[in-house]
Amino acid sequence: MDTHETDVFWQNFTQPLPAAEVAADRWLAPMPDGSRLELPLRDMGDFAVAGLIANQASFVVLDRLAEWVAAAAAAYAAEIVVGLPTLGHTVGSAVARALGHTNWVAPSTTRKRWYDDAASVPLASITSPATGANRARRMWLDPRLLDRLRGRRVALVDDVVSTGTSAAAGLALLRGVGVEPVALLVAMVQGNRWTARWDNVVPVVGAFSTPLFHRRDNGWTPTPGTRMTRTCPLERPD
Repeated sequence: MDTHETDVFWQNFTQPLPAAEVAADRWLAPMPDGSRLELPLRDMGDFAVAGLIANQASFVVLDRLAEWVAAAAAAYAAEIVVGLPTLGHTVGSAVARALGHTNWVAPSTTRKRWYDDAASVPLASITSPATGANRARRMWLDPRLLDRLRGRRVALVDDVVSTGTSAAAGLALLRGVGVEPVALLVAMVQGNRWTARWDNVVPVVGAFSTPLFHRRDNGWTPTPGTRMTRTCPLERPD
């Protein structure tokens, strides 16, 4: 792509124009208020996905997404937010503020001297698979923060749920310290591949969702049945 993505994508919402049936390299994702957010399409080989990089988004976009997530998640009455590394940290802190919380909990991928092996799990994701240098990656929870979690309604937060791999690691981390989250909150629900790993575990709430895409006419078109609108209570249908 010739233009810098941070100058084009994730910076502003567009007017409520319909997305094209076939797209070459981008997708206009529908938002809860009827506007659109321009996202790049990532070629995954047999299919493509719409990408969101939360820490490259403008504050206007990030804050609005966090407000939508918080509004959609209000019914779960979360008392504390756990933002998953790494981009879940960006969304997690914003969602916690939108919920009116004074703090949040941020698991780490770096071990500090006072961390406990029992409060850690292996970590992988669609963008950072557990191969090569990533094979030993782990997610750690500071034991000094456990009192913020125990006996409270905890929401697990990530930027995107795609395959459900990183979310499952976060769930395992919380369950390992005796915490069962009330919901998984995400900015974007990406396709439906995560349902094989996550369905009927805990509720999933997203600000918006995007489908998977398949090749057509030298471009990409949405694959029917892969946009999970049921996870996004505020989202208008296409």
